[in-house]
Amino acid sequence: MVPVTTSAPARPLPGDVLELTAGEAVNGGCCVARADQLGSLVLFVRHALPGERVRVVITQVTAKLARADAVEILDPSPDRVQAPCPHARPGGCGGCDWQHASLPAQRRLKAAVIRQQLARIAGLERDVTVEPLDGDRPEDTERDGSDPGLGWRTRVTFAVGRDGTAGLHEHRSHEIVPVQECPIAHPLVNAAAVPGRSWPGATTVAVSVVPATGERGILVTGQVRGKVPAVAADSVRIVGRGGARTAVAGRGYLTQHAGGRDWRTDLAGFWQGHPAAADTLTAAVLAALAPQPGDVALDLYCGAGLFAGALAAAVGSHGRVVAVEGDVAAARDARHNLREWPWARVHRGDVSEVLGRLGLSGATLAVLDPPRAGAARPVIDALTGGAGGEWLRRIAYVSCDPATLARDLKLLIAAGWALDDLRAFDAFPMTHHVECLATLTRVPGGS
Repeated sequence: MVPVTTSAPARPLPGDVLELTAGEAVNGGCCVARADQLGSLVLFVRHALPGERVRVVITQVTAKLARADAVEILDPSPDRVQAPCPHARPGGCGGCDWQHASLPAQRRLKAAVIRQQLARIAGLERDVTVEPLDGDRPEDTERDGSDPGLGWRTRVTFAVGRDGTAGLHEHRSHEIVPVQECPIAHPLVNAAAVPGRSWPGATTVAVSVVPATGERGILVTGQVRGKVPAVAADSVRIVGRGGARTAVAGRGYLTQHAGGRDWRTDLAGFWQGHPAAADTLTAAVLAALAPQPGDVALDLYCGAGLFAGALAAAVGSHGRVVAVEGDVAAARDARHNLREWPWARVHRGDVSEVLGRLGLSGATLAVLDPPRAGAARPVIDALTGGAGGEWLRRIAYVSCDPATLARDLKLLIAAGWALDDLRAFDAFPMTHHVECLATLTRVPGGS
C-alpha cells in the first residue's frame, strides 16, 4: 500500500493576491481572516469590514501572521461608506483605520474590540457601548453644519522627510504621504499649511490648536537648518538634540479650557485631542469616584493636572490631592494649574518610584490615566497592596488601549477589586482608538 502524503500549503509572499471573507475586527484597526492558502497563519486585513468578501494583497509575512490590504471589495458590507479622505486607502496615509465605515458602525466595531480584549485577556464578559462625544452626534450637524467625525483633531504631528517635505506616515512605514489637508484635523490645524512649506533639518512638526480661542502653537523637533518657515502661530518652539529648546515666537504653551476654568499646557505636553474629550472625561471621572469633602485622592500620570484640579475642588480644604507626573514640563504646568488649591500637591517623578516612596498617603480615591502601554506593574501592586491601601475604596482607570486596560484589570480583580462600571467614548473618530473609563471598588474582605 502506497502511503499518501500531504504537504502544507505554500506560505504566501508579499505581493500575492488572495480572495477571502473578512472576519471580526481586532485591536489595531484590522479584520482577521483565514484562508486555505494561509495554512496556520492569521491574516490581518486593513480597509475591509467584517463579513465582506474582498480581494487582498499581502503586504507582510512573519512566522505567525501575515498582513494585507483589501484592494477590491467584492461583496460590500451595508456599513460601508465612501471614505472622506482620498488618502484613506491602501498605500495611503496610515492615520485613519475606519473611514470606510459609517460612524455608528465604527462605534460598534470599537465596542466589539473592547469586549473581545476583556474576554481574551481578563476573562471578563462585559457588554459595552461606545458613546459619541459632543460634536459627533447626528443632531450636531443640524445645529452647527459640521460633519460628525471630521475636523475634531486639535493636535497633528507631521513627519518630515530628508528633503524637508512634511506629511503623514503610511501605515507601518517610514514613507511620508504628502497629505496637504487632513479631514479629521481641526480647520485651524489645516490652516497652518505645514505640508505646504519646507522644513529642512526637522524630523517632526506638531500643530496644536485651541478651537474656542483660535490659539495655535507649533513645535518643531530636529536640527533645523536656517529659519523656521513663517507660520501664523501664537507660540513656536524648536526642540533640538538632547531636548534643548529654542524659543522662536510666543510663550511655549497654550491655554486650554475645561471644567469651567483655564489650563496651561506646554506645547510638548499632553492634552486630549478631541475638543469635547477633556470635559467629558472629567465629568465621567467625578461621577465614577463620587468624591466627598475630606477625601484624599491620588491622580497618577496627572499630566497638566486636569483630574487633580477637579478632585481638589470636590474634596475641599479638609481633603488632599496627591498628583504624580513623570514629565518635567507637564509637572510644571500641573503645579501652575493647581496653585488655586494648596491642598493639592504635585510630585514629579516616575509614578512607580514616587508611590514606592510615599505609599498611598492615606488615599481613599484614585484616578490613573497612563500612556498607551498601561500602568507599570509596580503601580498596580502599590494600589492593591501598598501601605495604607486599606483606605482606598474606589479607582477610576482611564485608558486609550483596550488590551493594556484588560491586562491591568485582570491584575486588579485578582487582588480583590471588582469592576463596577465600564464606559467607552469615541474620542478618536475614524481611527481604531477609543477612550475607556473603568470604575473599580474593593471587594469586602478582598486582599
